[in-house]
Amino acid sequence: MKLLMLGGTEFVGRAVTEAAVARGWQVTVFHRGRHAAPEGVTALHGERGEAGTEGLAALREGEWDAVVDTWSGAPSAVRDAARLLAGRAGRYAYVSSRSVYAYPAAYGLDEDGPLVAGSADATDAEDYAAAKRGGELAALDAFGERALLVRAGLILGPYENIGRLPWWLGRIARGGPVLAPGPRELALQYIDVRDLAEWTLDALEAGLGGAYNLVSEIGHATMGELLESCVKVTGSDAELRWTAPEDVLAAGVEPWTELPVWLATDESRDAMFGADVSRALATGLRCRPVAETVADTWAWLRSIGGVAPQRPDRPVVGLAEEKEAAVLR
Repeated sequence: MKLLMLGGTEFVGRAVTEAAVARGWQVTVFHRGRHAAPEGVTALHGERGEAGTEGLAALREGEWDAVVDTWSGAPSAVRDAARLLAGRAGRYAYVSSRSVYAYPAAYGLDEDGPLVAGSADATDAEDYAAAKRGGELAALDAFGERALLVRAGLILGPYENIGRLPWWLGRIARGGPVLAPGPRELALQYIDVRDLAEWTLDALEAGLGGAYNLVSEIGHATMGELLESCVKVTGSDAELRWTAPEDVLAAGVEPWTELPVWLATDESRDAMFGADVSRALATGLRCRPVAETVADTWAWLRSIGGVAPQRPDRPVVGLAEEKEAAVLR
């Protein structure tokens, strides 16, 4: 397989690229050149979005069996790339998001649920959900049934540049009493970035098209299993102090941002952790245990000095030490 990876140097794109190289695929990575591309690929440089189609000059020639696009900016950038490649690429996988479902997404919602409005011609990405839906429409417009829409939920694993699991690992590695937001049994639903990569490549090779919710089965792990895995792999003396959701909220602590991964209300939990993934499971999705995701992310963090990269277009997550101490006092 000849794969064109749009991006390919960070988090999801890097995981897809490395998985494709490991399969022996011929991989071309198109990126800005700000980070080194993985070994074993052909690198092309350009600038999407602001530079319009001029920034895609390096892609005006060449043919590929498949394209993977992780773009999360303005949908017009997906439109321009997809149109340029439609006659020279077999399939187009766009890594979208479950945010495209109208909020609040009902528990058990499948791929046929109601969607937000979006436009393939939009030139801004202020509304993340609308931008991702616009990207989907752009891929569909250019590739039709050859477009694969990978609607990922929470993504964790090595190379994470959002900061969620890296923050928890760093906090727990420091040890001492740790504010653990309850309930411990809170059922999580997420996808390890490497499992996302493998399923996406399998789907492209099999010629799949259309939309797929791509997260683990509901309850694949719990909040307790996630944080206890962090304690185990870091070897710290951290003491998880499980605290009722109402007490966490009463202290003014923000779910998801100050305490990454955790959500407090039934509505938000149903929307984020309640997706029907039977379609993806039926087409081969396999998800590794949470302990493996945590251990491998910790090993990666240690290999780069303990500080994860941070996407400049995303806010820094995590709870300030003094605020946590005040809650635990």
